[in-house]
Amino acid sequence: MSTSKRRIRKAVFPVAGLGTRFLPATKAMPKEMLTVVDRPVIQHVVDEARAAGIEHFIFITGRNKGVIEDHFDSMFELEQTLQQRGKMSELELLARDLPGAGQTSFTRQQAPLGLGHAVWCAREIVGDEPFALLLPDMLHAAAKPCLADMIEAYEAHGGNHIAVAPVPEDQTHQYGIVGVEDVKAKVSRITKMVEKPPRGTAPSNLHITGRYILQPEIFDLLGKQTKGAGGEIQLTDSMITLAEAANQPFHAVRFDGQIYDCGSKIGFLTANLAYALAREDLAPALRAELRKLV
Repeated sequence: MSTSKRRIRKAVFPVAGLGTRFLPATKAMPKEMLTVVDRPVIQHVVDEARAAGIEHFIFITGRNKGVIEDHFDSMFELEQTLQQRGKMSELELLARDLPGAGQTSFTRQQAPLGLGHAVWCAREIVGDEPFALLLPDMLHAAAKPCLADMIEAYEAHGGNHIAVAPVPEDQTHQYGIVGVEDVKAKVSRITKMVEKPPRGTAPSNLHITGRYILQPEIFDLLGKQTKGAGGEIQLTDSMITLAEAANQPFHAVRFDGQIYDCGSKIGFLTANLAYALAREDLAPALRAELRKLV
C-alpha cells in the first residue's frame, strides 16, 4: 500500500472536451477559454492551483485547443504594444498570470475516450509521484482555495483525496457520489464510490466536485481499465479498484464554498454574475443594471 506524502507539485487539467453544449460559441474557440468576467474559465482554475502551491501545470488537450497553449505563453507583440502605450498595469497583469519557463506541459488526447483516458495521457509527464487533478468546468469559489484545503488534508492523512459537497437527495442520481465514515466531518474516510447511483440508492448526498489528489498507481489501472458508462474509460472505476483491490485509502474533503458548473449555460451565466458581484469595481454598476432587467 502506498500512502506516500511526497509534496504535491503537479496538477493535471483535462481540456480536450468539445464543448458541444455551447455551440456555436465553441465551434472555433475552446469552451475553457470562455470568460467568466474578464478571465478565461481555465485561468480561474489555474489560479486556484497556483494559490495552493502547484508548480507544474499539465494540460490534456485535443484538436483546436492551441489557443490554450498560446494563452499560457508570452505574446511579444502585445506586450511590446502595451509597453509603448504606457499601459503598465495591463502589462503587469499579464506578467503576473504567466507561468514560469518550464512550468507548463501540453499533451494530446487523440480520441474522446473519457476522463479516465485523459488522465492516463498525463502519465509520462506526472511520473511516479502523487498529483492533483482539476476539472476546468467546475469553478470553486471560496476565501481559501479548494485545492489548498485538499493538500492540507493530504499532508495529514496521505493517500488519495476527493473534494465533495452536498446536493439535494433527489439529485444524487446525476453525480458521482461517495459514502463516508462521518458525513458531517471536514475530512472523512471514504467507504464507497458510486457513479450516478439509481434514485434512492446513494450512500450519501456528497457528490464529487471535480478536484482530486491521486497516487500514481492510478495510471496502471487506467491503462488496463475497460470502457464503462457511456462507452468511455471512467476515472471512478479505476479509483474504486485503487481503493478496493490495491487497498489504498481515499478521503473525502468537504468543500464549503460555492461551486459553479461552467459546463452548463446556467452555471456559466451564474458564475459570471457571482464573480462580477464579488468585485468592487463592477458590483455597484452591475446591480443597477440587474435592477433594470428584473
